[in-house]
Amino acid sequence: MITKPNSNTGRKKRHAHVRRNLSGTPQRPRLNVFRSSKHIYAQLIDDVNGVTLAQASSLDKELKIEKGSNKEAARQVGEAVAKRAIEAGHEVIVFDRGGYLYHGRVAELADAAREAGLKF
Repeated sequence: MITKPNSNTGRKKRHAHVRRNLSGTPQRPRLNVFRSSKHIYAQLIDDVNGVTLAQASSLDKELKIEKGSNKEAARQVGEAVAKRAIEAGHEVIVFDRGGYLYHGRVAELADAAREAGLKF
């Protein structure tokens, strides 16, 4: 019997491989990206203390996003998470693409966060 490989399992393996060497600290937290088929989520994580410092998603009411699965929504989420991170006092971060290719929505989110003032 031929079985189709699960794409999320491969993504989780890639993410675990990257996370062996990538960690967020209180001085330089990790910007994690999760992309579902309908929405995109980003959060700033301090892995030493296990604390989420800032977050934004396409589900946020204040962003007023109609469709959460396009590049424009990813751009707005990137700007929002950067604004919240800078308000919390974190300007230099580590970017964690979550096992996804740096392309499309993930790249738009990262570019918007850079333009809004985050350094990575």
